[in-house]
Amino acid sequence: MSARIDEEEITPLLQVEADPSEYIQKQTKLKNPREQVRALFKKEFGKYRHDGIDQVHENSRIDLGTTTSTREDTTRSRNIDGLSHAPYDFTTKQESIVAAFVVAFDTRSGNIIEWCLPQECDLDGVEFKAMVSGGHRLHKDFLYFKKDNLYGLSCFENMPVESQIERGARMKSVGILAPSYTELYKHMRFLEKQVRHLLETPGQYEDFAHFYHQKKGILPPRSDDIVDLPSVQLLSPMGDHPHLKILHPVGCFAQFIQFFGEHIFSLWKFTLLRKRILFFSPPPIGAVCYRVYCAMCLMDHTVPGLPQSLPAVQPLFYVNVADIDMLENEISYIACTTERIFETKTHLYDVYVDNQVVRGSHTPALKDMISVNRADKDKFKKLNSIRLLQRPDKFTEESLKFDDEDIFTAFFMELNNRLFSTLLGVSSSPDKQLTADHMRSVGLDPKADRTFVMELLDTYGIDVVLVVDNPCCAMS
Repeated sequence: MSARIDEEEITPLLQVEADPSEYIQKQTKLKNPREQVRALFKKEFGKYRHDGIDQVHENSRIDLGTTTSTREDTTRSRNIDGLSHAPYDFTTKQESIVAAFVVAFDTRSGNIIEWCLPQECDLDGVEFKAMVSGGHRLHKDFLYFKKDNLYGLSCFENMPVESQIERGARMKSVGILAPSYTELYKHMRFLEKQVRHLLETPGQYEDFAHFYHQKKGILPPRSDDIVDLPSVQLLSPMGDHPHLKILHPVGCFAQFIQFFGEHIFSLWKFTLLRKRILFFSPPPIGAVCYRVYCAMCLMDHTVPGLPQSLPAVQPLFYVNVADIDMLENEISYIACTTERIFETKTHLYDVYVDNQVVRGSHTPALKDMISVNRADKDKFKKLNSIRLLQRPDKFTEESLKFDDEDIFTAFFMELNNRLFSTLLGVSSSPDKQLTADHMRSVGLDPKADRTFVMELLDTYGIDVVLVVDNPCCAMS
């Protein structure tokens, strides 16, 4: 069974109505943004029903029944990038701090490890990871990074001093390492205070040492770790993405959407294809680390049955030239850098994002997917209409805390759930034929997204026959 596609045909998934918010305005009683997303997808996808696939959609649906998180929610195992993550538990050693360190810039030796605990900890290379390249032009910054199997958070500050030896500037980074980055955000305020303290009183490490001895090992979820953080939302009401929680300012997701616009769906496709994605931006780099986090959220789903042998997509956060050897061995990652030289090292990445410009390397297929098609524009309009309706109407203290995380993560999780469950449903059908209607039903353009679907089937090893415009093209 094949289907002919009219070039002027609009993808019905996200066909834009005269008033794009008309449908959701009828759902004003759905205060939970996840319910709004679910209602929108149900309405749009409901136009296309396929035998044997509808039940798959229901089995993989997101639980949207509650608006408050529970302990059970935060320990639930989730799927991201095709892998099942172990249940999150605040009492596991995964959340322990394994090292604390101070990096300083020495005018004769460059970046050096000035102090650390424990002293036997291997911190080789951390002196370059923890202090961003170009930091001499900054006053303050922070960054996340990966060191072997550990994740780090460091806070940097540059303080003017009247010292010829220090050439008028004293620069330090204070940081910590842990097996996971999910709890590092709790200590950012302390690290910010410590870097200022050590700049003003060099050599006074007592407070930092006390912090390390107090926090190493088990990290209980203490509320006093996260107080007094202005303009910050720590935990989303969604409550079921613990493996992705990281400190981000209110508006992080809104800025990510506005920054990339419709090209957010190009990034979405590249993340699902598990490509090596490198974000470039001049310093400061802290906000760009949030782009790595947001990009990771694009690929979240709850669909079982995908291959477990696929390599995990690594969130590497900040990388520099000292990481080139490591990047050469990474199969799939998302990272950011301040060093323009990476642009010329095309063997290290598949997708290079220069501020707002998304570039694909190596193959024409990747370059084709950078172009925004009509279906992408429709999805973007729908995402924005949901965001606008969820945003508080009045300027209040509560409205200042509004964040798009719930809408953002729910939208892409629902989109991914429907995409993967449709592909798996087709693969289990007798004829295994993926038609134009199937592609429209998951928000894809039957012609413009054909290459993306072929790459996706190949990446995940899903056995279907793609008959959108070439009934002889079988994907195994």
